[in-house]
Amino acid sequence: MAQNYDVVILGGGTGGYVAAIRSAQLGLKTAIVEKGKLGGTCLHKGCIPSKALLRSAEVYSTTKNHAADFGVNTGEVSLDFSRVQQRKQGIVDQLHAGVQGLMKKGKIDVYEGIGRILGPSIFSPNAGTVSVEMANGEENEMLIPHNVIIATGSRPRTLPGLTIDGKFVMSSDEALQMEELPKSILIVGGGVIGIEWASMLNDFGVDVTVIEYADRIIPTEDKDISKEMQKLLTKKGIKFATSAKVLADTLQTGDNGVTIQAELKAGTETFSAEKMLVSVGRQANVENIGLENTDIIVEKGFIQVKDTFQTKESHIYAIGDVIGGLQLAHVASHEGITAVEHIKGNKPHAINYDLVSRCIYSNPEASSVGITEQQAKDKGFDVKVGKFSFKAIGKALVYGESDGFVKIIADKETNDILGVHMIGPHVTDMISEAGLAMVLDATPWEIADTIHPHPTLSEVMGEAALAVDGKAIHS
Repeated sequence: MAQNYDVVILGGGTGGYVAAIRSAQLGLKTAIVEKGKLGGTCLHKGCIPSKALLRSAEVYSTTKNHAADFGVNTGEVSLDFSRVQQRKQGIVDQLHAGVQGLMKKGKIDVYEGIGRILGPSIFSPNAGTVSVEMANGEENEMLIPHNVIIATGSRPRTLPGLTIDGKFVMSSDEALQMEELPKSILIVGGGVIGIEWASMLNDFGVDVTVIEYADRIIPTEDKDISKEMQKLLTKKGIKFATSAKVLADTLQTGDNGVTIQAELKAGTETFSAEKMLVSVGRQANVENIGLENTDIIVEKGFIQVKDTFQTKESHIYAIGDVIGGLQLAHVASHEGITAVEHIKGNKPHAINYDLVSRCIYSNPEASSVGITEQQAKDKGFDVKVGKFSFKAIGKALVYGESDGFVKIIADKETNDILGVHMIGPHVTDMISEAGLAMVLDATPWEIADTIHPHPTLSEVMGEAALAVDGKAIHS
């Protein structure tokens, strides 16, 4: 028997389930179709489990290498990686139960199975009816929605010739399930995910080498951040090869692990390790969801949408990783809310992606909002820059983490803040102040005039804002 809904969402990841909650809040009859577990990649294969492992790695490294600096004598420190994985899974399970509870609270129907969009049929004159192949083997369910939101997410991408076998060559999905740590690893890709894994595994005691195609790691970030990150991670023992093109056809695996060659400016070099992690971005899940039954446009692997997240089929929306852009959980959530508000007939503000905060949870952390100094110059801005080191911040010295800085880029003519870039202790928790400042069109002077409590790490924001006009106090 067909079920009628106001909104059916394909995918129960962060974007999908947040959209479902807002839809229910607005009084719309809502259903989610999810082939795996509610929470999607972020909860089960991405944000949460990787950050749980990063925290364990940080605690282990701090205890082993720096406890004595704080006057704490620990004796022999060892790592029980099975307990690390248990803790990670416990956090995931707790949050998963929370999401399930939110679905019940919102009276949102959840169908466990694979959803496919059908073309015009006896059920509807328009494409959009959803056929659900139920995971439990029961007869297919037919859902007839007024509106569909596609939130099917993404999966790790690989390079031609670098086949993921889960034993020698892994993506982040397989790496999260490792039962024991390798002695050494090659990480192909020095972007956000690659650097987080490099930092984590290094803190766990793994010998790490990062091979990056671009001329610097985390190439989408400000150059000063990239330079500082590479310097600090090199100091910890991570090895880097930049401007390096991996030669996939040279890959060899066997009892001795993994060997591969890469072309560098100085010539071809051979790299060897026990395992390889391929971290070269993510590709959208656009296959097998019935897009061929619609007029929806897919370009370069991503669904094309308007500011309202409508596809070419105006009653079918798409959000999150499947539309490309900033593939971040918090972005998907806001896209989902915007789509649902539009479905309801409200007039939500278009998302300004320049105001979205971006975070790297390595050790040290990095975060940013707005554009880089080079992007600002490329856009024709005459910029002024304030930069302030954590070394002059008392709380950073108390923490024992004084490496890094905050950099604020402003327009000389208007004094508008164009970008804020941070690297150092807990900066992923501090970036929201900069994000709010940009949303409210604050100037560096207004940030500086905000009295930051002492001693806190946040004082670095006030000092960096003063530094924009050469007025920093503690430099």
